[in-house]
Amino acid sequence: MSKPNILLITSDQQHWNTIGAFNPELKTPNLDRLAREGTTFSRAYCPSPVCTPSRSSIITGMYPSQHGAWTLGTKLLEDRHTVGEDLQASGYRTALIGKAHFQPLRGTDEYPSLEAYPLLQDLEFWRSFHGPYYGFDHVELARNHTNEAHVGQHYALWMEDKGCTNWRDYFLPPTGTMDPSVTHTWAIPEEFHYNTWIAERTNAWLEHYRDQEEPFFLWASFFDPHPDYLVPEPWDKLYDPNTLTIPGLVDGEHDHNPPHFRMTQEQEPDFAHLLETGHGIHGYRSHLVPDDEAKQLVATYYGMISLMDKYIGKILDKLDELGLTENTIVVFTTDHGHFFGQHGLQYKGGFHYEDLIRLPFLVRYPGQVPAGAQNPAIQSLVDLAPTFLSLCGIEPPPGMTGVDQSDVWRGLQSSARDHALCEFRHEPTTIHQKTYVDARYKLTVYYRQTYGELFDLQEDPGELRNRWADPDYAGLKSELLLKYAWAELGKEAMPMPRVWHA
Repeated sequence: MSKPNILLITSDQQHWNTIGAFNPELKTPNLDRLAREGTTFSRAYCPSPVCTPSRSSIITGMYPSQHGAWTLGTKLLEDRHTVGEDLQASGYRTALIGKAHFQPLRGTDEYPSLEAYPLLQDLEFWRSFHGPYYGFDHVELARNHTNEAHVGQHYALWMEDKGCTNWRDYFLPPTGTMDPSVTHTWAIPEEFHYNTWIAERTNAWLEHYRDQEEPFFLWASFFDPHPDYLVPEPWDKLYDPNTLTIPGLVDGEHDHNPPHFRMTQEQEPDFAHLLETGHGIHGYRSHLVPDDEAKQLVATYYGMISLMDKYIGKILDKLDELGLTENTIVVFTTDHGHFFGQHGLQYKGGFHYEDLIRLPFLVRYPGQVPAGAQNPAIQSLVDLAPTFLSLCGIEPPPGMTGVDQSDVWRGLQSSARDHALCEFRHEPTTIHQKTYVDARYKLTVYYRQTYGELFDLQEDPGELRNRWADPDYAGLKSELLLKYAWAELGKEAMPMPRVWHA
């Protein structure tokens, strides 16, 4: 049997319950197709609720505290071992199309960044650069979410090559000329949207690999539905804001939570005591949004998902057209979740509710992974690298600390892990927390703080009653703290086996 191909498709900042097959308020026929033809894992988690750490974990098979890209504004150091290197050594070709975000938008002499200004927008550089990059033979990159001024790299070149010479009209100053007051409806023609670019270039590489008869690991990395909330016509009107279920704050739910939860519900909260590096801290602000605006945000967010789904479908159709479907492992997931009103919160931050750390997670591998199944076995993005290697007949290197899920995916084993860990270290000491979650309970601890969180996900799936300080839960909290300590010990890397007695 020939080596299996791997197609990883990711969105950016997508709530776990935004697939039409499981949420009838959304239209996602192509993700629904993956759910029918593969297995949906309902308990998948990110290792960090922000982009760079989580994405770096996907390719290293290690946690952020291990691979070193611990928050936004850091980089994955180039000497870190990645799954692409192991696949290349076994004859695979590797490519990434879309968002990488392994490096920050600013670099220094000591820590230069390929994804930083001004190189980000040096189009002549990107015309000739396609890798290698973190174990990928070939990359085609961009960094902007919707109309951000960070636009450039290969995406800008593609727009120009497609005849969109006025592409700057659709992006914010100082790069572009778009009016910053415009919301929700993005004037960019769909033919020049980055979803079109990602699908077109992914499909071109699928054709290349088929023609060359090369096994491949190809990552199609979409940018949506990450805010800002903008989508082209007609997707901006696909959903009526007044017919959607809009999540919101439940009175009193933050009364027993750590103080930063309650502060998000103030008009002008002061989080200055948490600032440590002098850089922005995601989520530590007022989350109050007028009701009408909250409704429109959800409608636009859903429209972004449906538009992305259309182009995921084009990639799946290309696999069929090229005769690659039967021998290709397809995984769809995201880097982390998203708040759009749940618990009174918006976007992301140091709030480890299921909405933010739980992920959509679909796996299709015809004849190998059960079709139409739903599986509650706990998954983590750190498991992708060792699992991909195992499915390709390659022994995962001992430095990877994710677990091999290949037998779980194939339905041969009920589970490979009994917990997941999520890390959020957004400042060196003031914003530093970790969450342990198992089949029933979730525990969150904060560095040098006596407050924390304990939720019973079975009795309180909405996570409305924090039991951390509840005396009736004192024994359970002690037990979970011990299990968390064991989990930390258990994820330590062993770069080599013990080969002798001394």
